[in-house]
Amino acid sequence: MLNLVLSLAGIFALIVIVGRLLHRYFIYLPDRTRVAPKDAGLLGVEEVVFKAADGTKLIAWYLQARGRKPTLLYFTGNSGNVANRAGKMRTIAADGYGVFMLNYRRYGGSEGRPSESRIAADAVSAYDYLRGLGVAPHDIIAYGESLGTAVATRLALQRHVEALVLEAPFTSALDVGRLMWKGFPLDLIMVDQYRTIDRIGHVRAPLFIIHGARDAIIPLDHARHVFHAANEPKSLAVVPQAGHNDLFDRGAWDKVRGFLEMLRPVPVAAKAGRQIEIAAAASGEAR
Repeated sequence: MLNLVLSLAGIFALIVIVGRLLHRYFIYLPDRTRVAPKDAGLLGVEEVVFKAADGTKLIAWYLQARGRKPTLLYFTGNSGNVANRAGKMRTIAADGYGVFMLNYRRYGGSEGRPSESRIAADAVSAYDYLRGLGVAPHDIIAYGESLGTAVATRLALQRHVEALVLEAPFTSALDVGRLMWKGFPLDLIMVDQYRTIDRIGHVRAPLFIIHGARDAIIPLDHARHVFHAANEPKSLAVVPQAGHNDLFDRGAWDKVRGFLEMLRPVPVAAKAGRQIEIAAAASGEAR
């Protein structure tokens, strides 16, 4: 009996050790191809190369905002690279918003290997680089997509951002993993847990969450849990027909743009010739 217990304990320990060594291969699915913006059909978008705090070379795509529009410091999901988001960047840029989209380590030509702590540090480096380009803190919107929602949330605690936008957020990567790997001791295996639910309550920037009602990868309940744990002002928009990867195809940007436009009151002419201001958007969940 003792031998059986020891054998089972040994097997369990082996699963945990091997899992900790390999789990990042399941979290991060990079496309390492370095693509120039013009080859993705984006005119006016610049490829910028800068160094992370530890000297690692990082690559991002940058489009300067037009007029007084803010810039979205955009953090992608866990697969592909920024070139795969060229269509989203084109949609955002068409309305005059700036975009600074980071290739994580090992993605799109960036050097190094990704981990939660390294990506979190690189997000700060990206913010500081954007500041060096002359973009003021009140003109920076932290925008996260899927995995990037955890990155953007953490950044909002480390640097001033005008607002935080989360597209298809999760409570934690651990909770998402449990949906697919039932019965595995993931809390012992996963070093990179991206626990947004533990951080969102400390964010003070205005929050906008958008999620697809048909998301089969990150269920809508994740977004609702994050929303309820967050501070005011906050809004949650649900796109009824959208899944995880087609939010922009289903009109998500229109909702995000509406939120961004309400961040700053826009002077309009009153009947008496005076100027009034359009009020900020009310908190709540919209469908």
